[in-house]
Amino acid sequence: MTAFGFTLFDTAIGRCGVAWGERGIVGIQLPEASEPKTRERMLLRFPTAAEGAPRPGVKRALDRIAALLEGRGSDLSAIALDMDGVPPFHRRVYELARTIPPGKTLSYGAIAAQLGAPRAARAVGQALGHNPFPIVVPCHRVLAAGGKIGGFSAHGGAETKRRILAIEAAHG
Repeated sequence: MTAFGFTLFDTAIGRCGVAWGERGIVGIQLPEASEPKTRERMLLRFPTAAEGAPRPGVKRALDRIAALLEGRGSDLSAIALDMDGVPPFHRRVYELARTIPPGKTLSYGAIAAQLGAPRAARAVGQALGHNPFPIVVPCHRVLAAGGKIGGFSAHGGAETKRRILAIEAAHG
């Protein structure tokens, strides 16, 4: 997952970051407390990437992500992700999570069961906690048992997760 470039872009939840490589997006960063903090996080995650204008395919992906976060239904399933270096179990979790439509949720346990590993709910949670592609791999749509919000590793934690879910539910 070598990143060639990265950029920051505006969304309804704040300024996000995206890094891309030869085979697609290599990482997405949800907003930190400030734009400089988001840029700093991108540089830590992708130290060899140069900040610059995104390629046309990446720009289309950014437009779709921004539309989704504005509550306009937007299909992110065709966005190319470079999952080189992503462990096989995580990849399976991410691929399954990408099938959850906006406005819908699944539990960690339900994902584990669909993967044929019904006792792996905790491992599903750990995989989603390391998701390098938030929003495109909609980890925010995965809840704890009983519909509890569960954790969220982005800045703002569970409140950010609630906010994204509310945007999707209100306009899904």
